[in-house]
Amino acid sequence: MDDCKRITPECPVEDTTYGYYPNLAGNTVFVVVFAICAIAQVILGSIYRLKSYSILVCLGCMGEVVGYIGRIIMHSNPWNTSGFIMQSLLLIVSPSLLAAGLYLTLKHLVFYYGPRYSILKPDLYTWLFVICDAVGFVTQLVGGGVQASASNKTGSPKTRDIGNKIMIAGIVFQAATMAICGILAIDFTQKVFRHRKEERDAQRVTMPVSKKAFTFYITSTVIAFIAILIRCIYRIPEMAGGWGNALMRNEKDFMILDGAMVAIGAILMTIAFPGAFFPLMSGRNRGKGDRQIPASDYSSELQDIKPLSK
Repeated sequence: MDDCKRITPECPVEDTTYGYYPNLAGNTVFVVVFAICAIAQVILGSIYRLKSYSILVCLGCMGEVVGYIGRIIMHSNPWNTSGFIMQSLLLIVSPSLLAAGLYLTLKHLVFYYGPRYSILKPDLYTWLFVICDAVGFVTQLVGGGVQASASNKTGSPKTRDIGNKIMIAGIVFQAATMAICGILAIDFTQKVFRHRKEERDAQRVTMPVSKKAFTFYITSTVIAFIAILIRCIYRIPEMAGGWGNALMRNEKDFMILDGAMVAIGAILMTIAFPGAFFPLMSGRNRGKGDRQIPASDYSSELQDIKPLSK
């Protein structure tokens, strides 16, 4: 199939890696959704001066946009090498950037609820998990680069297999990182819940948003985390079966377990923007950009933040 450039009787769609014409409507919807989220992140990041979070999520969404544009190109020609490389590489690595955005919020949640209930020091949630996420990201990127050199069944099978194995290693590492983070978060939540009576009587910084708004933020963050983790878990067997396996050739599963899961995460991370619903992360009215502040400084910092609701 090295000479296949377009669909012909000698090069049928069934012989491509995916074995189908990517759905035009579905992939277009994802392009629009991720583009809106990317633009919204730029606007919200500027308003609330939450640059690190916004940059990560925006880049992740833009990667998804380009990836789904690649699938739209493949709708016209499933043998198109450029479209295949765009979607296979960017749709693999982009969710790592969304996961990194979620890790940035953990430090402040631990500070707010009580560092004493956490196994890790608050600072480590940012450094440890973002670094691990970066390792997974780079590994997937390298694997994608190797795989791209033998894309869509037009190159050496050995090269494709090597790239595939490297990408799988990156995905597994990312999923393991998220799982460990989730376990630590569950342990922290359980401890906070067990000591809720003590916390109720203790003096704590007042959150300048309503309880309902903050609950919405926490719930959205948890759902976004779970959605992206589901996507990572799905990708492991999908990639492990080799290029062109039955799971990889099932577009419905891909659209639900990859596209929809990442879209849910991106939408929730945009609607429940931490700068609005968790002002302790926001640099607005502080003149200090994204500087991370210790719990002991929250009280004085919050004096300059106007409540969003009472």
